[in-house]
Amino acid sequence: MTAISLDLWSPEMINNPHPQYARLRRDATVHRVRPPGGPEDVFLVTGHAQVKAALGDARLSKAPRNFPQWAHAAGIVNENGEAGTGANMLTSDPPDHTRLRSIVSKEFTRRRIDALKPRIQALTDSLLDDMAAAEESGPVDMIEIFAYPLPLTVICELIGVPSSDRGDFRRWITALMTPAISAATRDDAESGGLAIRAYLAEQIAAVRSAGPSGKEQRGLLSQLVPAAGDEGQLTETELIGTMIQLLVAGHETTTNLIANGTLALLTNPDQLAALRKSPELLPSAIEEMLRFTSPVDRSTPRAATEEIVLDGVVIPAGSVVMAVIGSANRDEVQFADGDEFDISRSGNSHLSFGHGIHFCVGAGLARVEGEIAIRSLFDRFPDLTLGCPENELRWRPGLVLRGLTALPVHTGTTTDRS
Repeated sequence: MTAISLDLWSPEMINNPHPQYARLRRDATVHRVRPPGGPEDVFLVTGHAQVKAALGDARLSKAPRNFPQWAHAAGIVNENGEAGTGANMLTSDPPDHTRLRSIVSKEFTRRRIDALKPRIQALTDSLLDDMAAAEESGPVDMIEIFAYPLPLTVICELIGVPSSDRGDFRRWITALMTPAISAATRDDAESGGLAIRAYLAEQIAAVRSAGPSGKEQRGLLSQLVPAAGDEGQLTETELIGTMIQLLVAGHETTTNLIANGTLALLTNPDQLAALRKSPELLPSAIEEMLRFTSPVDRSTPRAATEEIVLDGVVIPAGSVVMAVIGSANRDEVQFADGDEFDISRSGNSHLSFGHGIHFCVGAGLARVEGEIAIRSLFDRFPDLTLGCPENELRWRPGLVLRGLTALPVHTGTTTDRS
């Protein structure tokens, strides 16, 4: 199969990839792509049925050793092949993946998430107070004040890491998640990985020093640290890697859900009016937000451990494969009027949380945070509007995630619109 040239990091792809995704789907659902600046060819899977199949195919490995060049480009490993994020569920296959997921998943049960709701609501209300106060000086960046700190504080408290360090986390994680397409961004990604690993090593040491008496204050971290000790369920690298995965996946994707969802409502006033008229549609609205602008646009890379045929396309053993979730979620074969934002859409089988054994372990928590955040935001600020023209908004460059750099809004709590 001849490779086509496609710049995954072009301004057009960053700011609005959907026209290109639609063109790809019209031609075929699987393409061999040669990205300028990319390390090697990659097979992009764009159709809904094919993305779902790829995400659930055990022959596609998530272990970075099977795709070292793309693992480096994605910031998963450094130039020495060492995992910047550490070993975790996203970078492992069974049986390691099965073991790691079984340890973590017990903290994300429906009962545990329900118990967090009052705290999530309290944090939400406090941050909305901050938004109201900030409006005095003009448009408010609701990502900076609300959509970012809310899920970060929730996951920090759940894990047992001081949320007061969230400024450091943001800097490290932003560097870690930037595509390593130049020497500068590679250095930034590796520095971010080193910094966050060193920080978490200090937190782990503090938990060990505190002993059992500190257990209630350190959340999930205190549950996992003993597992990396005498019990031997986790290696030290896996412990740190799991913490990094939870911190990144536990807030970056939810930040994008809240911000992307807010933008979708503000730019589709008929749907916002429908939600206000029928607030019981909120769960359906959250699913549509996840589908319409998926917080995860592309899966992390996978490698074919043997030859695979997907929709008639032969993917040779050793090839790198990426599932384009943002494309699958608008596939016309699966979703009627897929480019339309419709909060009453039924049968919304989006793939934003993945599929198969790597289905997002925190999906339930993300949905709860999204519902509380969106409901409270529009209840508190019924006159919320965009603070700039939509075409001035900018999206963050990234290989996997899709989120805005900022989302300026007017809360409607002041007449000062200067």
